Amino acid sequence: MNRWTLRGASTAYVVGVPEHGQWASLVAWGPQAVADGPSLTEPVGTEHFLPRADVEPLEYAVRGVRYTSPTELVVSGPDGSDECRPVFAGAVQDEDRLELTFADAVRSVRVVLHYRMPADLDVVERWVAVHNDGSDELRLHEHDSAGFVIPTTGGAVIRSLWGEWNSEFQQESITLRRGRFTVDSRQGITGHSYSPFLSAADAGDPDGTTYGVQLAWSGDWRLSADVDTTGQTRIQAGRAPSSFGLALRPGASWVSPVAVGGCSTDGPDGLARVFHAYQRSFARDLPRRVLYNSWFATEFDIRAEHQLELAQRAASIGAELFVVDDGWFTGRVDDKSGLGDWEVDPTAFAAGLDTFIADLGELGLDFGLWVEPEAISPSSKLAAEHPEWVLRTPGREPVQIRNQWLLDLSRDDVAEWIWSTLDRLLTTYDITYLKWDANRARLDAGDRRRDLDGLVVGHLYTILDRLREQHPRVFVEGCAGGGARVDLGMAARVDTLWPSDNTAPLDRLKIQRGFLTGYSPHLMSSWVTDAEGTHDGRERSLDFRFHVAMAGGLGIGADLSRWNDEQLIVARRHVLQYREIREVIARGTVHWLDGGVQYVGADRSVVFLWNTGDANVRGTLPTRPRRVPLVGLDPHQNYRVGEEVLPGSYLLEVGVRPGDTDSHCLVVDPVG
Repeated sequence: MNRWTLRGASTAYVVGVPEHGQWASLVAWGPQAVADGPSLTEPVGTEHFLPRADVEPLEYAVRGVRYTSPTELVVSGPDGSDECRPVFAGAVQDEDRLELTFADAVRSVRVVLHYRMPADLDVVERWVAVHNDGSDELRLHEHDSAGFVIPTTGGAVIRSLWGEWNSEFQQESITLRRGRFTVDSRQGITGHSYSPFLSAADAGDPDGTTYGVQLAWSGDWRLSADVDTTGQTRIQAGRAPSSFGLALRPGASWVSPVAVGGCSTDGPDGLARVFHAYQRSFARDLPRRVLYNSWFATEFDIRAEHQLELAQRAASIGAELFVVDDGWFTGRVDDKSGLGDWEVDPTAFAAGLDTFIADLGELGLDFGLWVEPEAISPSSKLAAEHPEWVLRTPGREPVQIRNQWLLDLSRDDVAEWIWSTLDRLLTTYDITYLKWDANRARLDAGDRRRDLDGLVVGHLYTILDRLREQHPRVFVEGCAGGGARVDLGMAARVDTLWPSDNTAPLDRLKIQRGFLTGYSPHLMSSWVTDAEGTHDGRERSLDFRFHVAMAGGLGIGADLSRWNDEQLIVARRHVLQYREIREVIARGTVHWLDGGVQYVGADRSVVFLWNTGDANVRGTLPTRPRRVPLVGLDPHQNYRVGEEVLPGSYLLEVGVRPGDTDSHCLVVDPVG
C-alpha cells in the first residue's frame, strides 16, 4: 500500500491506496504517535456476501466501487448507468497539501481528492473536484465533500447542535451503536434547525479522543454519521443533493465545498478549542469595538435627533460604535415595505446621513449600518422596475415569508446590483460596520435544471470577498434572523456572527455555550438588552447580563433612554473592564468550568462565573463556600485575583470562591 502522511500541531492524518488502486482508505487519524504504526481502521476477516469496498474504511466512496454502504459520489451518464469505477492515477504532495487523482476511462471522469493540514493546527481540510473529460453530459446525484472515518470499535457518541428561532445551538448527544444519524438543511440557508457540525467519540469513552466535522457551506447541506456492523463510524459531509442532480457538461469541472475534520485527545471541549484555533487562523486584525445598536430602543421609528440622544448615552458608558438598524431607508415604516430601495430616508435624516455620522464622530463614535441586500419587498420600487429579479418558480407566485420575497441571487446581474449598492453606500458614507441580515429561507424552487443553490451561495461569497478586498476597514457582522447562517463558509468571510435574536440572559447563556462548541468566541456577537426570557424568564442582575455578553463580542441593545443613573454607572464599569480584557476573550483558549468559563491568554486569564439558581436564598442555611478550580496557570507562579494574591498551585487545586452575587468576572494576572 502507498501511504501519505499529513501532520498537524499534535495530530496526524494518514491515507493509503492499495496496490490495486481502486480506492483510497484511511490508515490512521489521531495523535502523532499513530502515524507510523499499523492501520487503526483496517477490517479483519474476510467478506462473504459483499464486495471488499463495502467494508473498507474508504476516504471517498463512489457508486460502482462501493454498492451497499454509503457513498459520497453517484454519477450517471446518457447510458442510464450510475456506476463509475475510477482507478488511482497519481498523487502530488507538497508540504501541508495532498492530491490523489482517480480516473475512469469508461466514463471519462477524473475524481481528485484534495487534502490540506496546516502544520500549526489539528484540522484537515478536505474537498473533491470532479472533471468530465468526455463528450457526454453527466449528472452528479450525490456529491459530498468527504467521508471521514472515525476509528471507533463499538459505536459512537454523536454530538450535534439543533435549535429553532430564538433557541439556536442547543446541544444534543446520542449513542449510536449501529445505523445512521443525519442532520441537514433544505432551506437554501444554513438554517436555525441544525448546525453543519457533528462530533464523534467512541461509545466506550465518550469524553476521550473526540473527532468533529464541519462544512463550509451556507446553502443546502447534509451531514450524516454512520456506524457500520463492525462498530466503526464514518461521517459524510457535503451539499445536499437536488432533485435533478448537478449537470456536468463535457470539459467542465465541479468543486465541492470544503469539509473540515478536527481531532482532540482532550474530549469535546478540546475539539472546540481545535475549531476555535482554525477559525482564528482566517480572522482579520480589525479593532473589536463595543457597539450600541438602536433597534430595541426605536425599531422602525428612526429619527436623527432621537438616535443622537441614544448615541450620547452610549458614548457616556464607553461604547465606541453606533449602529442604526432596520428603518433608515425610504419607505421602511414597517416590515412590509422598503426592502430593495436602499436610499437614505430624508424624513429620518433631514440634514443628511453624512451630517449624522459627523455628529457621531463628535461624540467619539464610529458608525455602522444594517442591510438585508438579498431580500425585496413586494411593494418596493425595485420590484416594480425589475420583476424578473425576483426568485420565483415559472408560472407561480413567489413564496412570501415575513412579508418579503428574495432576489434571485443566482443571476449575475442581481449579484452585480447587490455589490454596486453596497459599494455605493460604503463609498458615499463613512461606514465602518455593516450588519448583513437575511431574514427568511429560500423556498422557491426556481428552475431546478441549473445549480440554483451553488450559484446563489457562490455569488454571496464573491460579494463578501469583494467587501473584504475593496473595503478592508469595514467590520462585517453576519446575521440571519438570529443564528440561521452560522457556518465555516460565513466564518471565513465575516468578522462576527449573530447567534440568536434571543438576548435574555439565562436563555442566551445556554445558546452561547452551544455556539462555542463549534465556533470561536471572536465570532460570537452578544448584546445586553432589556429582554425577558423566551424559555427562562427569571430576573437576573445587570451584572449577570453584562457578564453573559462580555463572554463574546460585547454589544448593547437596551433602550438607554430608560436606564437610570445607577444602571448607567454599572454599565460604564463593565464596558471599561471589557475594553481591557476583550483581546483575551477573542484570542484566548476556552475552558469550561463548573458554572462558568475561563479564557486563557498568553499572560492573563479572564474567568466568568454565573449562578443560574436563586441567589436570594444563599446563606439562609449552613453551607460550605463554593470553590471553582481554574486551569491553564503556572503552579509555580503567583497570581492576582481581585484583591488577593494566590499561588497558581492553589488556584489549580482549590480554585476561586465566587461569592454570593449571581455572576462574576475575574481577571487573573501573574504577579512578579
